[in-house]
Amino acid sequence: MHLSDLAARLGCRLEGDGAIEIVRVASLDDAGPGDVTFLANPKYASRLANTRASAVIVDNGAARAPCAMLRTAEVYLAFADAVALFSPARPHAAGISGLASVAPTAEIGAGAAVAAFAAIGPRARVGSRTVVHPHVVIGAGATIGADCVLHAHVSIREDVVIGDRVVIQDGAVIGSDGFGFAKRPDGTHQKIPQVGRVVIEDDVEIGAQSAVDRPAVGETRIAAGTKIDNLVQIAHGVRIGRNVLIAAQAGIAGSTVVEDDVVMAGQSGATNHVRLGKGAMVSAKSAVFKDIPPGGHVAGIPAADVREWRESAVLLRRLPDLRELIAKLDARLAEVESALKKS
Repeated sequence: MHLSDLAARLGCRLEGDGAIEIVRVASLDDAGPGDVTFLANPKYASRLANTRASAVIVDNGAARAPCAMLRTAEVYLAFADAVALFSPARPHAAGISGLASVAPTAEIGAGAAVAAFAAIGPRARVGSRTVVHPHVVIGAGATIGADCVLHAHVSIREDVVIGDRVVIQDGAVIGSDGFGFAKRPDGTHQKIPQVGRVVIEDDVEIGAQSAVDRPAVGETRIAAGTKIDNLVQIAHGVRIGRNVLIAAQAGIAGSTVVEDDVVMAGQSGATNHVRLGKGAMVSAKSAVFKDIPPGGHVAGIPAADVREWRESAVLLRRLPDLRELIAKLDARLAEVESALKKS
């Protein structure tokens, strides 16, 4: 693809030779002739001078580069579009493999692809052009929308509802039983039947080995556009808003509400029945025990306003020096008291 064509398709302003042939997208360090690279993080600006790429996608205010430049206000978005252009989705042949198990009452939409060893239960519905990879299990009465991709070993439990263009990565479980038990007088635990449903709205992506639990009553819901990383636990009755980002190994306890545009970093968590306000941010390894106001940014265990947490972290590092100082002051005070007694 000529660089001028790439610039037009990405909506970038071209500075340089538009006749250059571009064959792939590569990183700043690995790029060579014929490659387009990108610089989205100013932290790596020093590497730009040594790149061997034929072109680079940069911010409108970036300094000159030693190659052609594609300028845009949305560098990372343009990079994503470029990767998509040079790595088109692999086509899947429509139809049902003879090695798949599909219940007679299941409905498979036009153009859907069901691979070998997939199992689709009674009354389940799979939308048009949806791809069901090997060893996927779709339970009775589950509904999968159009243009979805269910990767290998995904388990969609009974009566789960999934919207359109949803991507679920390998080994994720949607609709697993919530963790609900009632304690008997003798100290043993009786399971509370988990018979609610799970609803995944349009354009959601759920990472590998993540789990979204169903509640005893009501529903667990993940709203449109939310993206969930690998190894994330969404407990029973949780409600997650639109365009939320949840990074790997995060955990959200039962009946928590996560409003629109929230970001939860890796290994962060929220206890049950708290509310994370719209646009809130939770830093990595933080534990939320109380509501976060809209736009709040918290860190630490227990999570506190990030400015307070940073001040506390600085003081914590100074504790050995403060301990030594207090010991010296105690010794000096003892000397003064001893001298006063002698006088």
